[in-house]
Amino acid sequence: MLVLDFWFICIAGAATIFAAVSKAGFGSGASFAAASVLALVVEPGLALGVMLPILMLIDVAAVPAYWRKWDTKSALLLVVGSLPGVALGAWLYSISHPDVFRILIGLISIFFVAWQVASARGWIAKTEKTLPTWAGALAGMTGGFTSFVSHAGGPPVAIYLLRQGLDKLTYQATTVLTFWAINIAKAVPYAFLGMFTLDTLKANLILAPFALFGTWLGVKLHNLVPEKLFFRLTYVMLLVTGTKLIWDGIA
Repeated sequence: MLVLDFWFICIAGAATIFAAVSKAGFGSGASFAAASVLALVVEPGLALGVMLPILMLIDVAAVPAYWRKWDTKSALLLVVGSLPGVALGAWLYSISHPDVFRILIGLISIFFVAWQVASARGWIAKTEKTLPTWAGALAGMTGGFTSFVSHAGGPPVAIYLLRQGLDKLTYQATTVLTFWAINIAKAVPYAFLGMFTLDTLKANLILAPFALFGTWLGVKLHNLVPEKLFFRLTYVMLLVTGTKLIWDGIA
């Protein structure tokens, strides 16, 4: 049960603005931090159920700013590839205890930070060669699964798109379109699994203004704020919340 008190609104509102800024301005990669933060204070299924309609609202608000500036072929490949991953995530949720999802969200949060740090330090070999079609489908499937269980589809999708030689604007537009479609695909199993409730609807209505403000802010900050500064804040947040979620899940 959600308690929509002052502290929930403060925590969820801040998390929603952060997610919106990430999705609308910085390639969606860190937007799942909102679900990680919410999972600290509510049951993971409720956290995911609260955030999905908010993420979908952010998608709708952000798509017009990047209309037809995306790489259609890459987006289509990723979206079609994501469907088996979404189905796998739905199956796992239907048979798992909430603590399993706390641990999964925590592990994905920490892995995201580790992957970003390893890439920045050159520990992961870089190449200019574009990836084949099957790699895009695999990235989509992985992104669909991690998106379902923690709204964290950004890293696998980014790995593929960053190797396709897209410019910054096309990359951003493609991620917006891709996750708009993936989030729509997730909504059906979320509904059947009971992740949407009257309480989550009330929370969505409260958080909608935060989402719209964050989307507007993200578009404005796209060319103003250095990505390094934004993601450093994200890394700290995800390390702390990821560690806490794993601890809670094990305990």
